[in-house]
Amino acid sequence: MTSTPQGVDTEVDEGYQRGLTSRTVQMIAIGGAIGTGLFYGAGGAIEKAGPALILAYAVAGLAIFIVMRSLGDLLLYRPISGGISEYADEFLGRFMGFSQGWTYWAVWVTTCMAEITVAGKYINYWWPSIPVWVTALVALVVLFAANLISVGLFGHAEFWFSAIKVTAILGMIVIGIGVLLPISGLGPDVGPSVSNLWNQGGFFATGFTNALLSLQIVMFAYVGVELVGVTAGEAQNPRVTLRKAINTVPFRIGIFYVGSLLVILSVRSWKDFHEGTSPFVAVFQYIGIPGAAGIINFILLTAALSSCNSGIYSTGRMVRSLSQRGDAPSGLQKLSSRQVPVAGIVLSAVVMVIGVIVNVIDPEHAFTYITSVSTVGIVVVWGTIVLCQMRYRSQVRAGVLPDSGYAVPGGRVSSLLTLAFLGMVVVLLFTNDDGRIALIVGAIWFAIVTVCYFAWTGGNRKQVRRSGTSAFNH
Repeated sequence: MTSTPQGVDTEVDEGYQRGLTSRTVQMIAIGGAIGTGLFYGAGGAIEKAGPALILAYAVAGLAIFIVMRSLGDLLLYRPISGGISEYADEFLGRFMGFSQGWTYWAVWVTTCMAEITVAGKYINYWWPSIPVWVTALVALVVLFAANLISVGLFGHAEFWFSAIKVTAILGMIVIGIGVLLPISGLGPDVGPSVSNLWNQGGFFATGFTNALLSLQIVMFAYVGVELVGVTAGEAQNPRVTLRKAINTVPFRIGIFYVGSLLVILSVRSWKDFHEGTSPFVAVFQYIGIPGAAGIINFILLTAALSSCNSGIYSTGRMVRSLSQRGDAPSGLQKLSSRQVPVAGIVLSAVVMVIGVIVNVIDPEHAFTYITSVSTVGIVVVWGTIVLCQMRYRSQVRAGVLPDSGYAVPGGRVSSLLTLAFLGMVVVLLFTNDDGRIALIVGAIWFAIVTVCYFAWTGGNRKQVRRSGTSAFNH
């Protein structure tokens, strides 16, 4: 490993309390990308792509693994909670730091708006008389309060949210395998068989084109996988903890996405799954598990609350990081006596309340436009992570920066292929109305961010950095 160049400090004390244990970070890493996209949205994706959806998840998962290894390379070089925008600022320039920081903030704010609304609908399953906006507001207030109290409370909540999701998937896989074994005596007498993966029109039953088009749905099911990077400033022994968490990415994708879909599509034919119905509910009901719909509804509620909890956590840290670099008002740097970024969390939660208001006024149309920011924004953020890692590696080869010892497998070739894949996903958005709306709204968002950048900086391109943060001339 090369020595650390003079003037570069890869350990930054951000003032946070390192209250996230290795166990908590591991569970956040495992559960971060498991959400309603898999538990609920996979039904429509199966209907569209057939068994080939398994391959789509595997290919997309490979790209996500390269993104995560790229993030890991940067985090082990300099673990910091504002990582994504910090690295964009350092390696791609101040404008990219500004735009990616606020874009990642917007991704999670809009995602949280959607999730708290969805949580209200899940509560309606048991208590239909309660207005959705009331439940959404209560959920937001409770999670907001939990995040203000301490990072430890956030960690505990996220640990158990993730544990419920993981247990549900593992339980379904184990029961499904039991049904597929002829000696088990479980499930219906006929029907379940691995041959369902190819005997209902072939593996590409709906055609290769539909399998390709499903990638845009699949990719957004992985939103949240990068959240582990935001924990860097508050994780105990971050270099060891984060390395372990990121090393489990292939295992997580293999088990929770590819594995669960293999079981689901073996237990029942792909023709039995439809948009608007959870494939987990369909499988549990087919097997004969009592109260299957209620069980999955509870898990979906957990997934929605988990996503919102993560959104409040990540946006608060991102806003503080932007403020410390001079890309947001200085008052947003404030930490509470419990070392929580109270100002950033309050700002984010206030904006999230807009989601509740929108749900009351026009949930169908306005909400589509709001959440479109997260659709395009997350792909841009993932691409930026890869670009930053490539720039970092070039600086390592030049002897300017120290080697983290965690380079991306396949090096530059893997990174370029991943960027090409992400570009293809953006192109695929042009193929449907919702995708085109997302691209238009995304373009408007980046235009707004660009105008805000030049208005905020007043044309001053000088770097503004807090003491102790590594930098080199751009």
